[in-house]
Amino acid sequence: MSQDFHRIKRLPPYVFEHINPIKAKARAQGVDIIDLGMGNPDLPTPQHIVDKLTETIKDPRTHRYSASKGIPGLRKAQASYYGRRFGVKLNPDTQVVATLGSKEGFANMAQAITAPGDVVLVPNPTYPIHSFGFIMSGGVVRSMPAEPNEDFLRALDRAVRHSIPKPIALILNYPSNPTAYVADLDFYKEVVDYCREQEIFILSDLAYSEVYFEGDPPPSILQIPEAMDIAVEFTSMSKTYSMPGWRMGFAVGNERLIAALARVKSYLDYGAFTPIQVAAAAALNGPDECVSEVRKIYKSRRDVMVESFGRAGWDIPSPPATMFAWAPIPDQFAHLGSLEFAKLLIAETGVAVAPGVGFGEYGDQYVRLALVENEQRIRQAARAVKKFLAQHPSHGNVVPLGKKV
Repeated sequence: MSQDFHRIKRLPPYVFEHINPIKAKARAQGVDIIDLGMGNPDLPTPQHIVDKLTETIKDPRTHRYSASKGIPGLRKAQASYYGRRFGVKLNPDTQVVATLGSKEGFANMAQAITAPGDVVLVPNPTYPIHSFGFIMSGGVVRSMPAEPNEDFLRALDRAVRHSIPKPIALILNYPSNPTAYVADLDFYKEVVDYCREQEIFILSDLAYSEVYFEGDPPPSILQIPEAMDIAVEFTSMSKTYSMPGWRMGFAVGNERLIAALARVKSYLDYGAFTPIQVAAAAALNGPDECVSEVRKIYKSRRDVMVESFGRAGWDIPSPPATMFAWAPIPDQFAHLGSLEFAKLLIAETGVAVAPGVGFGEYGDQYVRLALVENEQRIRQAARAVKKFLAQHPSHGNVVPLGKKV
C-alpha cells in the first residue's frame, strides 16, 4: 500500500514548487519579493464586466447548476468574437464549448481522445499542460521544436515517419508560452495540409491572441478553411480581460472533437457559475477599449523591462507578444541550469522568475519573466539584478546554493 499511484508516478515534482517555498520563506523574513515568476495578471477586471457579474448574481435563479458546455448566450458570444476577429464562422451549438480556463479544456480533451500508448507531438519548451494532460491520460509525448519555421516542418515529418504508433495529435501554441514565438497563416497552412494528409488532429492554444505588440494581430489556425476538418482551438479570458481567477475559456472548431470534449465534461462538471458565464458574455459582446488598454500596459512594461534589464547587464530579447519575456541565463550562471539560477536569484536579489526547465528540458538554459509588476517595480528589479551581476562577474563559475567549493 506504500507505492505511488500509477498516474502520480508519471508526474515529476512540479518545478515551481521548488521556488514557492523559497519565496514564502523570504517573505516571512520580511524580504520584498518582486515576483516575475507566475503569469498571474495583476490588472483589475474591467468594471463593466464586474458590474454584470454583481447584477446577475442578485437573481437567485442563477445560483443553481449551470450548463456544462456553457450557457447558449456565452457560446453565441464566443462564436461572434471569432467572426469579428478572425472571419471564422462557428456554430455555437456544435462547434463551441465553454471551459474552466484553457488548462481544463486541454486536460479534458486529452482524456477524451487519448488511448493508452497513443503518441502526441508537443513543442518543447511549452506550457506544462500541453504535455502532462496527455501523460496523465496514458499517452506518450514526443517533443517538437517550439519555433514555427522550416525546422519545425521537417521535424514534424520526421516525427510522423518514425513514431510507432503514428501520432494522433499535434499541439500548437502561438503566441507561445513561454517563448513568445508567433506563427503566421503561411505556417498554419503548411501544418494543416500535412496533418490532414496524415489524419492527425491539431490542438491549438491561442490564449494570448490579444496580447501582441508588433505587426498584425496573431491569426487563428481556423482561418485556414481546411483546418475545421481536424483542428480545435483553445482560448482564455484570463489575459485578454484580466480574469484569471474567473476560470473561463473556450474550445472551438471540429465538431467531432468538440462533441468528445463536451461528453467528457458532462460527467465531470456543471460548468462555471452562471453569473460568471453571463459576465463573460458581456465581456465578449462589449467594448474593445479595455482590451486595447491591457495590451498598451503590457507593451509599456515590456519596453521598460528590456531597457532597464539591458542596462543592468542582462540582455532580454523583446517579446513580440504574450505577457512574458523568455531570457537566456547570463553566461556565468549557465552551468547552474534554470532551477538553481532561479533559486540563487531569489536569495540574492528578491527577484523571482520561472525556471525554463519547468516548460521542458529544452528550456533549461532560459528563465521566463512575467510582466505582472508595474514599471516602478520592474525598474527596482533591474537595479537589484545590476548589483547581483556586479557581484558575479562573467569570468568564473558560480557555486549553486547549498554547495561547497
